[in-house]
Amino acid sequence: MSTPKSMRQSLALRLGSAGFLIFWCLLAAFPIFWIAVMSFKSPVDAFASNPLDVVFGPATRADGNGLSIIDIIVGLLVLWWSFKFAMGRLPQMVSRFTQPGTVILGWIIAVIGFAVAFIVVFFVILPAVLSGLNAITGPLGQPILGLTTQHYQSVWVDNEFYRNFLNSLLVTAGVVTVSLTVGTLAGYGLARSGSNLAFWLLILALIFRALPHSVLVAGYLPVFINSAEILRPIFGDSAPTLYGQPYAVIAVLVAINQPFTIWMLRSFFHNIPTELDEAARVDGCSHFQAFRRVIMPVMWPGVITTGLFSFLLGYNDFLVTSLLLDAQNQTMVPAIAGYFNRETTTTDQVEAIAAAVSITAPLFLLVMVFQRQIVSGLTAGAVKG
Repeated sequence: MSTPKSMRQSLALRLGSAGFLIFWCLLAAFPIFWIAVMSFKSPVDAFASNPLDVVFGPATRADGNGLSIIDIIVGLLVLWWSFKFAMGRLPQMVSRFTQPGTVILGWIIAVIGFAVAFIVVFFVILPAVLSGLNAITGPLGQPILGLTTQHYQSVWVDNEFYRNFLNSLLVTAGVVTVSLTVGTLAGYGLARSGSNLAFWLLILALIFRALPHSVLVAGYLPVFINSAEILRPIFGDSAPTLYGQPYAVIAVLVAINQPFTIWMLRSFFHNIPTELDEAARVDGCSHFQAFRRVIMPVMWPGVITTGLFSFLLGYNDFLVTSLLLDAQNQTMVPAIAGYFNRETTTTDQVEAIAAAVSITAPLFLLVMVFQRQIVSGLTAGAVKG
């Protein structure tokens, strides 16, 4: 169906819009691309004054670390196949092999399995295969692009960055689980309630969400520091100290995130016709059964979208995690900041860059895998059905 003439954009407007979008994408993507390039170079190349030395890494290549033409071609093919699989086949497999009530669990298993398989193939199997190909392909197997993964090995193995990664997973999993559990129940109840009390509860939640994070942390901090004394009448001498533990961070981040979660999920529930609830009740379902078996399957795009925002809050938080966690339980973001808060060498700085690049990989993976659900959820929340 052709576009009506009155709705057609002029050539100048189309070119201007396309040019602006291209410029914005390049401007936003350049820092990520640049630090990714630096993370695979020796310190001499990473901080070279000539941008071409940063990209091609002559000093890194001179140290015996580099990629050949064969490496680049095969690596790009594997990346492209992985992208196509994550965008197409992976969602189809989740839909095919999961039951209606286990969609979230199926997605969690699928994402973890895909990530592990990609790491094993790309960083273990592929280098072994390519080393054999380079040995028999002559000039095509000679390094032309300097690249080393030494900094990633130093970060994850020598500096035990994986501990910070596990702490981040614990915090984000707790924030997402609690926020979505409470948010879905509260959002459904407020969406189906016609009382003025529901409206004022939403306004109160919005005001609470607008408070600076530092205000909430200042209110919780004395309670967590003195938690052992507060809990001693209940637990005796074995009363735990919450300060420095991930559970304290989860509690604070849930308190910060819950108003936003309730508002967002309430808008999704509000767009679902009440006739679905009534039909389920006529068929013999209780209120909770109607919510679980009828409404929630329709709500999955909205739940996934809201869960992604909750994940980003817990995953990227710096203020709350840096103030409430001790050195042993730090998440990744404050741990990276620790690289720059001490006297550092150029090697330490490149390792910090490698750590920063590492924490962006799960975000790209999540958006890539869930992009259809995110778009569907944002559309459902924006348009009244």
